[in-house]
Amino acid sequence: MIGGMSANPASPPVSRADEAPPALSASALCAAYAARRLSPVEVAKAALERIARWEPSLNAMFLVQAESALGQARASEERWRAGLPLSALDGVPVTIKENIYTKGDAAPIGTRANEGLAPAEFDAPPAARVREAGCVILGKTTMPDYGMLSSGLSSIHGITRNPWRLDRNTSGSSSGAGAAAAAGYAPLNLGTDIGGSVRLPATHCGIFALKPSGGRVPVYPPYLGRVTGPMTRTVRDAAMLMNVLSNPDARDFASLPYEARDYCAGLESLDPKSLRIGYLPDMKTGLPVNPEVAAAAKACAGALAHAGAIVEEMPTFLSGAMLEGMTQFFEARSHNDFQQLTEERRRQVLPFIAEWCTWRAAGFTGRDVMAAYGQVMSMREAAVNACQPFDFVISPTSPILPYEAELACPGNDPRNALPHIAFTVPYNMSEQPAASINWCASAEGLPIGVQVVGRRFDDAGVLRMSRLIEKLRPAQKPWPEPA
Repeated sequence: MIGGMSANPASPPVSRADEAPPALSASALCAAYAARRLSPVEVAKAALERIARWEPSLNAMFLVQAESALGQARASEERWRAGLPLSALDGVPVTIKENIYTKGDAAPIGTRANEGLAPAEFDAPPAARVREAGCVILGKTTMPDYGMLSSGLSSIHGITRNPWRLDRNTSGSSSGAGAAAAAGYAPLNLGTDIGGSVRLPATHCGIFALKPSGGRVPVYPPYLGRVTGPMTRTVRDAAMLMNVLSNPDARDFASLPYEARDYCAGLESLDPKSLRIGYLPDMKTGLPVNPEVAAAAKACAGALAHAGAIVEEMPTFLSGAMLEGMTQFFEARSHNDFQQLTEERRRQVLPFIAEWCTWRAAGFTGRDVMAAYGQVMSMREAAVNACQPFDFVISPTSPILPYEAELACPGNDPRNALPHIAFTVPYNMSEQPAASINWCASAEGLPIGVQVVGRRFDDAGVLRMSRLIEKLRPAQKPWPEPA
């Protein structure tokens, strides 16, 4: 059991309606709209101005749709004036990751190999939900080739940089969404996650992100481990967005039965004295945990213990064979996609990705692929069993601090590209909800997040636990501003 460690209990700054609009939370914006202190048009213009100031440095946006956004904002303004908003998020700006299809927009999935392909003919379910809710879609955020890098490096987009320090990586694959949230482009940002792709940018960009339970947020097409999740500055904003994203869509044949609930309800109600929390300091496979990252996770566990929770250190459940099996499965999947390209298009793929998915996967047998898949299923079972005794599990999100912006992965080795996802990928396979919330900053001022993992399907619980940590964590640094 862990005790005796406590953190500065200062809560994060609360958004105020007299702040500049890009700094406001979604909840503050909606209150300001209802009171007619702000209009969606004012806010959209301020967001577009902020994007224009930041983008030469960050490169977080694939598409900026200013005219469309202002038209949506004007329509929202009329609805608020009539007292008929479409939802609690009507008029709130949102960015959408490139691979979440939006009707009429190109979706090259981060790679030059897909340049020139026809625009999407439909909104994917998450995009459809935010559009139906009246959110103002500012545009599409960047991602690396095929989403198969935890990096901001893309053959078609170039380098997406970290707002906290421009020579540092955002991680990925929701790289643009993470940078956009930290830079204040929009209160709401949609990312996707199949191995850590909303949580890793969250820890490296100092924001909050939720990877929902598998099937909680309808997606299309569904795939093993794939989810769409909110990336925001505050837990409450993510909860508000979950109220929209979790609405049903028949296209997702793997989605959970629809559960009508308000994810904001009870957000402040979690009593730490009622909790049994597992503290997982080290997966013992993949990259070693940086001392500052380890200290942050330990401080979070200590703060929860000081608040009255029972906190118990737990051993790793992830073996090297499981992580290696997961790596080989991803390689085989991407090699299959790569082989379907013409020779000309293969040459357009980021060379790192081309080598990563071919160096051994080209020689895999069916037996090799099934053995890798067996390890993935073993990982799934081990994750569920390890977490079952606890209400929640706390761990580092990533074992490392943000690395160099120009690199495709830590170490830049295409034959060892995924050792940094050991803390995140098991919960994609187990379909458990997991979030990353910033805890503190490193000695160099770089963000360090902690991961919150819940039992299967307890998305509301993970949001409540994250909100508790948001209140317990040390005072946060001011958000970065453009030069």
